[in-house]
Amino acid sequence: MSIMQLLKKAESEFLSKNYQKALIEYSLVLQNDANNQDAKAGVYLCDVGLENSEEAQALFEYYYAIKEESSDALGVIEALIDSLMTTKSKLQELLSDPLQEQLEYSDGIRYEDFMRLVQDRGSFKQAFEDIMFSTKVVITDKEEFIDFVKSLASEGFDDMALSYLDATSGLFGNDQDVLELYNVLKGKSSENQI
Repeated sequence: MSIMQLLKKAESEFLSKNYQKALIEYSLVLQNDANNQDAKAGVYLCDVGLENSEEAQALFEYYYAIKEESSDALGVIEALIDSLMTTKSKLQELLSDPLQEQLEYSDGIRYEDFMRLVQDRGSFKQAFEDIMFSTKVVITDKEEFIDFVKSLASEGFDDMALSYLDATSGLFGNDQDVLELYNVLKGKSSENQI
């Protein structure tokens, strides 16, 4: 079997959430080509998948999305996985304080607490990437929502910002502030396609 065939089989097993089998296939690729970036990323992602399938699948999609844009997609994924582990550890620390009940109940972090994380990290993008696969941001009012969507868009998460707007369109009806934001993002998306 060629390296490409082994890699395709590994990816198929991974996407089927058969992480043990995928790990074996990725290992076979690495035996034949120790520098294969996709196989290395696959091994890391299988390890994540054995603990949390949703995170692994999301990271897999993210890896392949950035692979075409970044010459160091493997490094980005390694850093993201490391950051996720660090964030999980910090979130565990948060659970020991009075926010524990709220976080357990909503499986998320309040927007104001997320903004504190942004301040600690020094970057909205870094803080959001740290939690995007493991924690939900709980938004309680329109101003928080608009601020969150604007921040997503300004940090290059345009598609995600549009997804949030699409998913919540029924909540805000014809609210002019939200509609204006939606139009700006749609226009920005159209410009990027040209």
